[in-house]
Amino acid sequence: MPEGHTIHRIAQDHGALLAGKIIAVSSPQGRFATDAALVDGVVLERIEANGKHLFYQWANGYVGHVHLGLFGKFRIHRGAEAPAPIGAVRMRLATDGVAIDLAGPTACTIGHDDERDAIIARLGPDPLRRDAKRQVAIDRMLRSKQAMGALLLDQSVIAGVGNVYRAEALFVNGIHPSRAGRDCDQVELEALWGTITAMLKQGVKDNRIITVDRRELDLPKGKRLRRGDATYAYHRDRCLRCSTPIQTVELAGRPCYFCPTCQPH
Repeated sequence: MPEGHTIHRIAQDHGALLAGKIIAVSSPQGRFATDAALVDGVVLERIEANGKHLFYQWANGYVGHVHLGLFGKFRIHRGAEAPAPIGAVRMRLATDGVAIDLAGPTACTIGHDDERDAIIARLGPDPLRRDAKRQVAIDRMLRSKQAMGALLLDQSVIAGVGNVYRAEALFVNGIHPSRAGRDCDQVELEALWGTITAMLKQGVKDNRIITVDRRELDLPKGKRLRRGDATYAYHRDRCLRCSTPIQTVELAGRPCYFCPTCQPH
């Protein structure tokens, strides 16, 4: 499932292509046809990201909602004529010289402001948003008996963090993923929030996940990082900093990678 930086990057990139334009909206697959008809030929005002959700504000007052889930993917086509849809395309958004196809999402609907607001109300603060209330997330963690590795994947606590960022942010801050939220303190969680925010912002900029400081790697300047070099603990055999074998613990249904030396329990 894409992490929050990907969703914000999609909102940026797709917004630059579509916002302010009249959009032809269709559902080649057919499952979205009734909803598509509500906004077909209407100006798309903006695309907004919140956590792992995308919201489309249409000039006629409707609001679109997309959640990619595990299998959702966008494909962009450029050119005077868009090619025939490939596979089961749930939604196509088309305007001058650009068509964007969406396939396999968990959610793709058209609704109203109150439906968007209800979704957002279930989410914790998104560190990539200017209106994010950091202390709300910190307070929820400070009160919780749950493990930090589970709390960071709980979208009602903090929105947009996935399996890679939770492991890497906990590593950088020396927090064992099994430590309970209430066993952390305000200063630790402020630092953790800052790390997550910086990592997500870097992810938006790079359009990929890179959590390591390049200065910790013996790489020529300008060399593109391979995927295996881009993290401290996630999917590594040994810790980048101390070479201790990396371990995992199952939290929130997913393995969380950690270094037992750098992140003592």
